[in-house]
Amino acid sequence: MTEEFHQVSQDQRRALLDILGVDLDALGLRERAALEALSEEVIALRNEAARLRIELSDAELLADNDALCPIFNRRAFEREVRREIALADRFRTPLSLIFIDLDHFKKVNDAFGHAAGDDVLMRVSDILLQNTRETDIVGRLGGDEFGVVLAQASHADTIAKAAQLTTLIDQLVVCNGDAEHVAPVHIGASCGIAKWQEGQGADTLIALGDQDMFAQKARRKCARPLHV
Repeated sequence: MTEEFHQVSQDQRRALLDILGVDLDALGLRERAALEALSEEVIALRNEAARLRIELSDAELLADNDALCPIFNRRAFEREVRREIALADRFRTPLSLIFIDLDHFKKVNDAFGHAAGDDVLMRVSDILLQNTRETDIVGRLGGDEFGVVLAQASHADTIAKAAQLTTLIDQLVVCNGDAEHVAPVHIGASCGIAKWQEGQGADTLIALGDQDMFAQKARRKCARPLHV
């Protein structure tokens, strides 16, 4: 053990004995040695507990985060949706969800490989994080699907936010300068909106957002052919 470790251990032991109100000078050599050994064991257990708490916190973070993107995975996202629903129900505040599905994502994987597809997912998650509030919940629901929960946001605000995110993601283009024969792929996004109603659970809210996303995707296809 280093001298620094001994110094810290001595300081910790002294502080613990002071808290207990123990006067070592008043004890015999045997009692003093036993008490010092016991205090060192207590300190070691406390340090070990602190280390385990840090490891547990790190493990929980890994369990909550998507394997690729720095946002919630679906399990954690659904948990946070349930938490936000409980708050909205208790305080009678508005709550909305945006369900995002990327357009032509499969074409990116087919034309440029899965590494390019992973890069698209990272870029989309960055767009979502950069253009939502810290209090909003952002998660990857699986594949090329994402979700955003907006707490205390009106329906009009949610519509505006979905339009903003759609515009930003529509601007994403994937191309490979070394492969001139491969056409660029315009990503794009279809964003569905679901407004929480009293009595609805997380599964229902997400499902409604999913349904509206498909309706939005159909409207986009009818309005204009999606980029290829």
